[in-house]
Amino acid sequence: MALPSTVHKLCLGISDMDRAYYAEHTLTLARHPSETEERLMVRVFAFLMHASDALESGRGLSCVEDPDWFERSLTGEMLHWIDVGQPDLKRVKRSLSQARQVTVLSYGNRATDVWWEKEGAAMRGLERVRIYRLDATASGALAALAARTMNYQCMVQDGEYCIGTQSGMVQIRPQTLV
Repeated sequence: MALPSTVHKLCLGISDMDRAYYAEHTLTLARHPSETEERLMVRVFAFLMHASDALESGRGLSCVEDPDWFERSLTGEMLHWIDVGQPDLKRVKRSLSQARQVTVLSYGNRATDVWWEKEGAAMRGLERVRIYRLDATASGALAALAARTMNYQCMVQDGEYCIGTQSGMVQIRPQTLV
């Protein structure tokens, strides 16, 4: 018998001065049994980086063809495909064939270093692709914020994300790889 997903509820207030985006979002996230809290919270951070009323969640780790987050136009065209982790070049190219813009948010130290050494040169040549990296300190700080019920406020200014919780604040600046 398969283990069930763990449900996490998130209320997220966003003041993104870089994009002039101010909103509150209530998200229900399912964490697959094989997904770590670190990956779950990096998914939340990916949402935070690209938040909009049209941003939707993919079907999760059980459906590997889906992005973690995506945005469609009113006509159904895929506008933005967002992946978390270290996708191979083939997946990124396939994503580009389906969406106008592809964003990858990689996290961790050694795994990202190995992935970027292997795939970086080819991905630098792709148009419409943005790749960001969170180091292990940042992704670990996000993982420490994980709870079944979360209430966060985030302020974004000059590329720095300040995430406030009842227990304190975390500051993160993602590194742009491409």
